[in-house]
Amino acid sequence: MAKVDVTPQEFVMVTFDAARIAELAAEVADKVGLPADTVLQLEVDEQEPLGRTTVLSIDPISIKVEGGAFEDAKRPRQMSDRGIVDVLGRLLFRIKDRLDPAFGSPPDDGELTMQQQTAWDAYAVGRAERAGLPTQKARRLYHFRNRHGFSDVADAVFARLWDADSLTWAEIETACTETASAREAVA
Repeated sequence: MAKVDVTPQEFVMVTFDAARIAELAAEVADKVGLPADTVLQLEVDEQEPLGRTTVLSIDPISIKVEGGAFEDAKRPRQMSDRGIVDVLGRLLFRIKDRLDPAFGSPPDDGELTMQQQTAWDAYAVGRAERAGLPTQKARRLYHFRNRHGFSDVADAVFARLWDADSLTWAEIETACTETASAREAVA
């Protein structure tokens, strides 16, 4: 199982448990299929109530998370196990893709278009669901439609991404081109 280091070890502004975060992160890494000797560094910014996540490095794996990403939406300042698993499932599947030479070479996260990001997220979260992690498919579909259009073409592309087991970056780009063409045809 992956070795997970969580910073900070003690939270003062939110009711988070570093040991529980580490436990959940290790379980998710295992379900994603990362090697057992994986080292994962998680930095949680408890002062930030927003939910932005940033992959700082993939070797070693280092992720920075704003506290809101791990917070229970119905109980402010309280940790959400489901939220942690959801966020880390998506991120770790994307990291796994980046580590796989057969996947190709996607741009750095900061250079991804919104369409590329949501398409890749659909692919990542679909695999997370099949790995037994809790997901919110309807939420992901709505987010995808907002970026790719509310159309039969966008829905079909989402379904293809969600159900896929092994795609390349080129196939994700092709999916984005498909939805862009459908949006242009309507305009």
